[in-house]
Amino acid sequence: MITLFLSPSCTSCRKARAWLTKHEVPFQEHNIITSPLSREELMSILSFTENGTEDIISTRSKVFQKLDIDVDKMSISELIQLIADNPSLLRRPILLDKKRMQIGFNEDEIRAFLSRDYRRHELRQATIRAEIEG
Repeated sequence: MITLFLSPSCTSCRKARAWLTKHEVPFQEHNIITSPLSREELMSILSFTENGTEDIISTRSKVFQKLDIDVDKMSISELIQLIADNPSLLRRPILLDKKRMQIGFNEDEIRAFLSRDYRRHELRQATIRAEIEG
């Protein structure tokens, strides 16, 4: 099952939700503003990152710039508390399942969340269309 971490005001989040719904991909929605991430959820997200906090924290956000902090000097506990207190620091949306994570909405990358059978079916349909047009 995919978890879609989002905030309702985020355009990319709405695009991700619409894409998952259109492709009939089951997911559960987690509003990070009304229900901040638990320590376990944050640790799970961090375990998928290549660059740690750099991948998940929006350093261009107004909240981050106003806080004037150096996340590299923070402990994991301090960082988790910071995100719990300021959920809008997170880049969004975050899509997560047991094998993969995607941050932000990218139509090519989000396809990785489609089942293999679905992707096979799409490829067959595209091949048929190409043969008809060609």
